[in-house]
Amino acid sequence: MNKKILIVEGNLKEENNNFSKNGIPTHTESLKESLFFFTNSLDLDVVNPSSDTNISSIIKNIKKYDGLIWGGSALSIYNDTIEIRRQIEFMKECFKNIKSILAICWGMQVAVTAAGGEVKKSNNGAHIGIAQNISVNENGIKFPLYKNKKNIFNSPAFNFDEVATTPKDSTILASNKVNKVQSLNFKTGTSEIWGLQYHPEITYDKMIRLIKFRKDRLINVRKVFINENEIEEHINLIEEENKITEKSSRLRELQNWLDYISAN
Repeated sequence: MNKKILIVEGNLKEENNNFSKNGIPTHTESLKESLFFFTNSLDLDVVNPSSDTNISSIIKNIKKYDGLIWGGSALSIYNDTIEIRRQIEFMKECFKNIKSILAICWGMQVAVTAAGGEVKKSNNGAHIGIAQNISVNENGIKFPLYKNKKNIFNSPAFNFDEVATTPKDSTILASNKVNKVQSLNFKTGTSEIWGLQYHPEITYDKMIRLIKFRKDRLINVRKVFINENEIEEHINLIEEENKITEKSSRLRELQNWLDYISAN
């Protein structure tokens, strides 16, 4: 029997429309492509808690899902908007009903906030397209998330914020110089959450397109680059990483989560 997975789209419709206009896959589209790299034996549904009007009917039937994957977003959790509050409240409903949650980047930040933790702007800079030297600690080495994964690795990533306070009884699994919490595990309600700050499901090619798409914001608003020449140098670094990255290795966490829910 196919596993039933609920995918949560974290971006607002406006951002996804901008992606589509510029030929960039949405995060949900990237996630679907990555999941189907491993198996076609999945029944996937998609929900956007910020804008969908049928949330109550989804919640009513939410127990049917074997797992949930909550993806990325351009939002910042500490900006108290109605769209963000809707996502936090929906995550709390998921905690009551879904056994296994894979929370990626924004998804982890929503899960942490909904479980009583705190997310702030990162004190150590940002990941723009890539997170380097993610180090799996002793707890992570023993955890199924990192089965057959190198203990130190690079990954696609795009984030300006970080988990500052973890939920009660959380276990940090991996870190790097930018984010102390690159991954974590915790349980709340009926759910076990595997959280990742980086994006194994997104290709470096897409990250490069996102950087080009957001270059004005990155220079003038985020101020993480001085000029376009600096952006091009950073893109060159990512392109070099892309040449040596094996797809199956990049996606290992996704495969391990699928294996985990299949066995439980």
